[in-house]
Amino acid sequence: MTQRKSSLFGAALRGVITAAGAWIAYSRFAIDHAVDLPPAIDAERVRFRHPAAGFLSYYADAAQPGRPLVLIHSINAAASAYEMRPIFERFRGKRPIYALDLPGFGFSERADQVYTPDLYAGAVEALLERVASPENPADVVALSLGSEFAARAALRQPERVRSLTLISPSGLGLRQRTTGQYGDRALAAFRFPLWSQAFFDLLATRTSIRWFLQQSFVGDPDSGLVDYCVQTAHQPRARFAPLYFVSGKLFTEGAVGALYRRLEMPVMVLYDKDFFVRFDALPGLLRERPNWRAERIAPSLGLPQFERMDEVAGALERFWG
Repeated sequence: MTQRKSSLFGAALRGVITAAGAWIAYSRFAIDHAVDLPPAIDAERVRFRHPAAGFLSYYADAAQPGRPLVLIHSINAAASAYEMRPIFERFRGKRPIYALDLPGFGFSERADQVYTPDLYAGAVEALLERVASPENPADVVALSLGSEFAARAALRQPERVRSLTLISPSGLGLRQRTTGQYGDRALAAFRFPLWSQAFFDLLATRTSIRWFLQQSFVGDPDSGLVDYCVQTAHQPRARFAPLYFVSGKLFTEGAVGALYRRLEMPVMVLYDKDFFVRFDALPGLLRERPNWRAERIAPSLGLPQFERMDEVAGALERFWG
């Protein structure tokens, strides 16, 4: 019996190794990692150099004067400013509006470098320095993990941020992500040259992307978002930043105390349910911090701007007013 079990295990192991080898070969020779990438938003695209992140790209519509509106997308395997497109389209032509492609995503540089929360906060700060001022500070709207970066940037440059809206923000759960030794080991495993690209390609298949997006939609995922996620994940060097994300290296441990509780400007949270994050600390923040408020956009699962934009716009306008 023991010999038979050993034989079955050996056969299974050989099958796994064969399948993995086949996928690595398919990833290298059959998958196009340089597909055409259209703009995420039909607007002027501005590119500038950041000393740490390299070239950064953002979309701009500044035809109308007024208070700047800055949009910060989330982080995932296929993130981009497209996630904030519904908000951009709703408010363009009414006030200056800007949507950043964070480092390693969209049209921003996708360098093989160390990605950290500080790097991302620095990119947000750099955009704020270009489009906002102490005399005309910005209203900032950030999504999911982008909320942590926006909060960090707002703590560093509070004079440039009039208000902060966090859509389904990360960092409010009671259980904190591990970013220490475990994250280092996970990152080293994911970045191993033999299978790094193949591993990322598993995350970036249309089936995988659609499955993950389905968790954030009450109805069917937005088809334009699905298509753009597939396109932006099939770019040269697209894997580098997402692998830091899946390793847990981009989350701020103790974000409630380190970031959110320290904010002094008006803060609003838009939320309902979310497959990927929890909001355990939100009631306490609302009780303790008079500058915090929240509106529930229901039913939604993390991307209400795609399914309930009217309610999102109404909440934003009430908050800004």
